[in-house]
Amino acid sequence: MLLQCDEAGLPVEEIVSLRYYFARVRTIDTKPVALVTGASSGIGRAAAVALAAAGFDVAVNYSSSEKSARETVRLAEEKGAKTLLLKCDVSDDPGVKAMLASVESTFGRLDALVNNAGITSDVGPKDLDAMTPEEWDRVFAVNVRGMFQVTRSAVPMLRAAHGSIVNTASIVGLRPGLQPLPYAASKAAVVSLTKLFAINLGPEIRVNAVAPGWMEGDWMQRTLGDRYEDLMARRAKATPLKRVIDADDVAEVIVNLIVSNKMVNGEIVVVDGGFASST
Repeated sequence: MLLQCDEAGLPVEEIVSLRYYFARVRTIDTKPVALVTGASSGIGRAAAVALAAAGFDVAVNYSSSEKSARETVRLAEEKGAKTLLLKCDVSDDPGVKAMLASVESTFGRLDALVNNAGITSDVGPKDLDAMTPEEWDRVFAVNVRGMFQVTRSAVPMLRAAHGSIVNTASIVGLRPGLQPLPYAASKAAVVSLTKLFAINLGPEIRVNAVAPGWMEGDWMQRTLGDRYEDLMARRAKATPLKRVIDADDVAEVIVNLIVSNKMVNGEIVVVDGGFASST
């Protein structure tokens, strides 16, 4: 087979390929990139916006709330970030792989992963008979297996970037609380996986988790119902810092774990104003 060559002696087909490659490399943003799952509201939204303010471009994942996710995108772009909106149920492994492929094709890199996607159950913790295997598995599929699947697909890019992972656990993964049983058990699994990932993904990738306590917003409103205002006020009074946390408090810790604290690995950082350590 006869190949046409340029003056340097390289085949024309190879020259075209190299030119395409270097043109593509020049278009890849040199800013760090973060993927935040479950970023349509709450901690996920706060983390995405805080990372944008810290100089990251942000991939915003959501499962069903597109309108809310687009608001997250708007807020992140106001902070100067380039964004990528990604609809994906993290319990769907082929969908997760496609999501990470989109991150790579759009940004060419991934420096930080915030595993925040999570769901709960409406079955109360004392109503054991009402908890079906399907309901239990639904929660674990997102909160535990989903976290594993996203991490697994993100590892090659994170390893290349010497990046960082922060998982969203919960105080009920560390001590008993009011949350439904599969939710609490799934967050205990997140705590365990965080430590296992920290052991097995180092030294290139650091892995930590945040464990929020009672937090202002929809999640605790659903948990506490009509007693939300009263019980949150009591919790604030019993907290050394005299208030309950909000999503921005948690996001601040997430960003700090990503951009600094370079020798912090395998840690579960409780964010609750000191309540857990004083009771």
